[in-house]
Amino acid sequence: MDIKEIQNLIKFVAKSGASEVKLEMDDIKITIRTGSESDTTIVHQVPAAHIPQAASVPVQQPATVEATAQKTEPTAEADSKYITIKSPIIGTFYRKPSPDKPLFVEVGQTIAEGDVLCIIEAMKLFNEIESEVSGKIVKILVDDSSPVEFDQPLFLVDPS
Repeated sequence: MDIKEIQNLIKFVAKSGASEVKLEMDDIKITIRTGSESDTTIVHQVPAAHIPQAASVPVQQPATVEATAQKTEPTAEADSKYITIKSPIIGTFYRKPSPDKPLFVEVGQTIAEGDVLCIIEAMKLFNEIESEVSGKIVKILVDDSSPVEFDQPLFLVDPS
């Protein structure tokens, strides 16, 4: 696993809202913790196979790498005038009813109360998420086909 893959994993975990993720493969162990001021990743490189060595040669210890990623959060003042629409359930977020259909909503689109904004799939059930407010979509906070947690922000809406 190279540094790019680790960085992508850190970004994915930060977006998912999980508080801790542990990944163990044959030659690497990764722990990513979120929820503090910064995300922390600890990577342990484990030797692929133990090769018998002569008694005079010291045994190599696994290398330890610690990386810190900065969380990029929008300023609270800029977003305070917007209404946040959050996920009511855990599942997979979809912006379209099916791959060949158009998106439910796009940035800049005006929505009314009761409009379908997205679908969240949970346990093979597709749940339409309807807007509880009227306004204009300012930002879509989740990528299509991404996992979402309960109460995770999905959309920012300008009610004016």
